[in-house]
Amino acid sequence: MRDCRIGFVGAGGVADRHARMLSGFPEVRVVAVTDPDEPRRAAFARTHGARPVADLAALLDSGVDAAYVCVPPFGHGQIEEAVAAAGLPMFVEKPLGLDLTVPEQVARTVADAGVPTAVGHHWRYAASVRRARELLADRPVRLVVGAWLDKVPPVPWWSHRDRSGGQAVEQAVHVLDLARLLAGEVTEVHAVAGAPANGGDVDGATAAALRFADGAVGTLAATCVLGWKQRAGLEVFADGLAVTVTEDGMAVRTGVDEPVWEAVDPDDAKRAADRAFVDAVLGRGDDVLVPYAEALRTHRLACALARSVVDGRPVRVAEDRDG
Repeated sequence: MRDCRIGFVGAGGVADRHARMLSGFPEVRVVAVTDPDEPRRAAFARTHGARPVADLAALLDSGVDAAYVCVPPFGHGQIEEAVAAAGLPMFVEKPLGLDLTVPEQVARTVADAGVPTAVGHHWRYAASVRRARELLADRPVRLVVGAWLDKVPPVPWWSHRDRSGGQAVEQAVHVLDLARLLAGEVTEVHAVAGAPANGGDVDGATAAALRFADGAVGTLAATCVLGWKQRAGLEVFADGLAVTVTEDGMAVRTGVDEPVWEAVDPDDAKRAADRAFVDAVLGRGDDVLVPYAEALRTHRLACALARSVVDGRPVRVAEDRDG
């Protein structure tokens, strides 16, 4: 069994979490990291036993087998193009970009290069989500109710739309991905938003109606004006069945009895996402649930929602490919 040598582009909190997960895999070594913030990349390197390098070119020349791209939404594009040109597998953290322009181009590039990819929609790897899919397999979904009710993350770029893409793109995209998985593709969205909050221009609250191709309807509510994380998850309703899924568990109800909460450890799904990617890099597994092309479908939905707010009208998701 050979080592899998990983390089990190970006040394922030999400990169640190992935590196900690990877440290539990005996065949993985984090060997290099680059980040424009020199003290941050130096601290990451000390913590994870990697070599700090000045730029992406140096990282690609360091003998890595794969790259983790853990950069803010505005940082995507040239990095993925260069990694693909080098023929390296890549794990890209969500969201894929600010809008559709960069992700659509990157999707074409990675498809042409034929490199393995994965995107950080780790909720799909949760045991609770697998269980929800089993329960819904023979029951058409009627209603989906999603929510991401939270605070502003502690990074300076998040409150600015031209840096984060907004809450639907940067945070609630997890819930939208789960909605697609459990209820099918969304064909149309109509979203409205409240006034900006917290000193930036990101909407303080958003409400959206969703129409699904298979007949379901749904809603998404999002806000970033709290000082805590109130709730993030999805409720799915089918005939005689109600399923609630969050990052840390699920509840199922099929009758008048109170639902029973089944807790899960969120780290299990995060670890499973990294495990699937490493196995793909080593050529011994095909368990990546969200390659780049699949993540792009969810990103198109999030961008359609953001576009609906700006345009003040319903938006057909398929029409948003060129948005």
